[in-house]
Amino acid sequence: MTGGDPEQTFFKDPALDRALAMILAIAAELAVTKDRLRALEVLLENGGTISAGALDGYRPKPEEAAALAVERNALVQQLIEAAKGSQASIGASADTEERFSQ
Repeated sequence: MTGGDPEQTFFKDPALDRALAMILAIAAELAVTKDRLRALEVLLENGGTISAGALDGYRPKPEEAAALAVERNALVQQLIEAAKGSQASIGASADTEERFSQ
């Protein structure tokens, strides 16, 4: 690294810090993708088709925004627990179980 602030370090091995940074960047992209997918689903449910740019202009209703925030916070918490090494094994979610039991 040249000229900037020193890298943040959490682990003894700097490669692990870089891997964590990559994982967090991918997780952030996943969260954005999930938000956009949900917006796309709502727009399609409401109108059947959407125009170019409609997805970018979509603003969720307050209750939808709150649900998305809950999901995002759960993802962040799961990543933090994994980084701390304290993540417990979790079972399949109820909707996953439902989809595969049919």
